[in-house]
Amino acid sequence: MKKYDLFIFAAEDSADLHGYNLLSELKKTLNLKILSVSGPRMRKHETDIFLKMEDFHVMGLTDIIFSLPRMLKLFFKLRKKLLTENPKVIIFIDYPDFTMLLEKSLRKKGFKNQIIHYIAPTVWAWRKNRMFALEKNVDVLMSIFPFEKAYFSKTKLDVRYIGHPLYDISLEKNEHSRDLIGIFPGSRRNEILRNFTYQVHAMKELLKIDQNLKFAISNNFSSFIEAELKKNNINTKNIIFFPFEENYTFMKKMKFAIATSGTINLELALHKVPTVVNFKIKKIDLFLGKYILKINLPFYCIVNIILQKEIFFELYGPHLTFANIAKCSKQLLFEKTYYQNALEGCENLTQILKSENANKNAAAIIFEKLKYTQDTNKKNINN
Repeated sequence: MKKYDLFIFAAEDSADLHGYNLLSELKKTLNLKILSVSGPRMRKHETDIFLKMEDFHVMGLTDIIFSLPRMLKLFFKLRKKLLTENPKVIIFIDYPDFTMLLEKSLRKKGFKNQIIHYIAPTVWAWRKNRMFALEKNVDVLMSIFPFEKAYFSKTKLDVRYIGHPLYDISLEKNEHSRDLIGIFPGSRRNEILRNFTYQVHAMKELLKIDQNLKFAISNNFSSFIEAELKKNNINTKNIIFFPFEENYTFMKKMKFAIATSGTINLELALHKVPTVVNFKIKKIDLFLGKYILKINLPFYCIVNIILQKEIFFELYGPHLTFANIAKCSKQLLFEKTYYQNALEGCENLTQILKSENANKNAAAIIFEKLKYTQDTNKKNINN
């Protein structure tokens, strides 16, 4: 039986990206035996794939309820595998509701090796008591935002700020000519179904002002996207389609973007692309979020949260209407004041997140914990 050094869990697109970059750094130094739950990026690295990221995709509170039987099956399957393989270090990247429950369950079942939680849950926004569960079950919490560590000061949890793993984007050379309008409907089928219709309406309204505008669409669900464009009489001669793997290549050429909420908003900001952020939320999810989970933030886009001001227009839930997304898109693209304000915000964000190589810092922590596990095992054998 293989003795795994690491298990790495990535169940979302952003986690898959962070996992890929982390693996690239880890493999520069050591030849590690790695078990994974991974997405298409991480699968480019040589790991033993136990489950695929796509198995874990759910969206919205009500979707989670309907997906519960499937998620429970995955939970117990994964727990059994980890207890059987007993990797030296486990790294859970984000996905906190699932991973924190699994961390607790593993400890109750006697897992003694190191557990690292990579990316802090948003205790600064809601459910603050999660910090105490992390304190009890996790050896290290790797934080990617400078303001987060203070929120864990009431605990003895080992919180390490590593810097943001996407910061290096801001150091890349951008194109001199930026003439594309980026459209990012989302990475999951349900996201695209709920959000792209609004983005198409904004495209249609912008073309009424300037028929020569060029759009670039991150195209992950082509049949629906093409049908929506056809329904709205948008000529595809104005459009470039590209796979999400080429997001960064095209971001460098974008003047402005309309994007579904997610890590993509931060990536756009680091590429200096002013953005209108949209996210369609079901009425039942809005009710649960507001009255049951009591989520009440001044901003919901991560870019605005970090900067504590609205530099990217954000249209969530009832604020996402055809009229609003068209209005905000026109203002950001054609009115200099709005555009310049967003650009300055992107520059400020870059300075806030400025850090040394986050992936290198994360790798150093993992190597430290691998050594700790090895030294502990030797000590136990000698005793």
